[in-house]
Amino acid sequence: MSSEGDGHAMGRGDVSRRRLMRLAGAGAGLALLGAGAAACGPEDELIDGGDSGSKEPGGSTPAPGGKPKPAWQHDTAFDGLAWQSALAVVDNVVLVSCDPLVARDLTTGKELWSRAEVTTPGANMLIGDGTLYLASARYDGNIIGLDPKTGKDTWRSRLGDKEYSQPRPIAADKNHVYVVAGILDKDFRTPDNVIAAIDTSSGKVIWREQRDHGTEQNGITARVAGNRLAYTDFRENLTVRDTATGRQVWTKKIGRSNNRGFEVHGGLAILANGERMRAYDLETGAERWSFATEKYSRFNDPAVVDGVLYVSDTVHGLWAADPATGKRHWHNKGSLDVAAPWQFAKVGDVLYGATEFDKNGGIHAFDPADGDLRWTYNDGTGNIQRWYLASGGKQLVALHGKKVTGLPVG
Repeated sequence: MSSEGDGHAMGRGDVSRRRLMRLAGAGAGLALLGAGAAACGPEDELIDGGDSGSKEPGGSTPAPGGKPKPAWQHDTAFDGLAWQSALAVVDNVVLVSCDPLVARDLTTGKELWSRAEVTTPGANMLIGDGTLYLASARYDGNIIGLDPKTGKDTWRSRLGDKEYSQPRPIAADKNHVYVVAGILDKDFRTPDNVIAAIDTSSGKVIWREQRDHGTEQNGITARVAGNRLAYTDFRENLTVRDTATGRQVWTKKIGRSNNRGFEVHGGLAILANGERMRAYDLETGAERWSFATEKYSRFNDPAVVDGVLYVSDTVHGLWAADPATGKRHWHNKGSLDVAAPWQFAKVGDVLYGATEFDKNGGIHAFDPADGDLRWTYNDGTGNIQRWYLASGGKQLVALHGKKVTGLPVG
């Protein structure tokens, strides 16, 4: 069994003609994930209500090729630092990673509450069993739990007193919040880090394991499935641990793209590994299936929605497959004029995808039967920042730049 450790990025050769054509017609976008330092502020202030939003659901879906009318839209203080989960929907409440943290009604866009200086810059909107878990904005070592409906604290815990630096949650389920933190040495540096589980009922640390020297506490993407915690990192590792004990079940090197999103489904960890989608058994680490995209292309972040695996590639193709076997349902080669989605959601009989690094991208609506494009919503700002989307019930919400938008479905 290998251990978590250092790695080096896999090289990439020539690009395809389709990719060259695309690069010739558009600039490259770069998003930098980081965390800023903030001074301790005053006591958190919780503000109920705010702007009224729409009293009734609005918006309209267009004919194929048309542009939808938003149901509602509001400004946000989103700073672009939250890379994976900047937007979340829970119990009809919309949450955006920003300061102040603002909650809105998914249907109407009405502000439900606002709270300043509650968490750190770039915090992911991490939901576990209906609770929003965040690192404290005071950098005091606390992990806090908030009720998304009210914004009030419902839970608080910490790894230790002074021996850990900037603990932050990476995943949560009904029983545990999973946290990473740097280990402070005598010179107040953090050459090593730990991963830990905190009980959501008692707030007690259940287990705490030091990760291998050379690994980093940043750049971790994690998922929980049953008794397994799976996570990837900037050092090109995929690691699986037992959720009850913290025991490392297995770890392996998997390639340069693994610090992005991945899925756990049906006992498998499914992720993009360059030109191939791969699925690994959560219990053994054995590869169960893989399939390839076009030569010199790469897969983007996968998603399993309603039992179907959806993923796009860097030459703008869209794929649907069986997540249990990797068997392809369809491959829509798309168009160089249509940006490829990196994030997916499904409402009713429509598949939605959010794009990145393309001023002409936005939120795409696809036919899930074949991947054909129905319509695209673009806010017309020309901003190449990535789009985010989330769904709840029969509603869809998008985040882009400084705007959060309720979109019609269908």
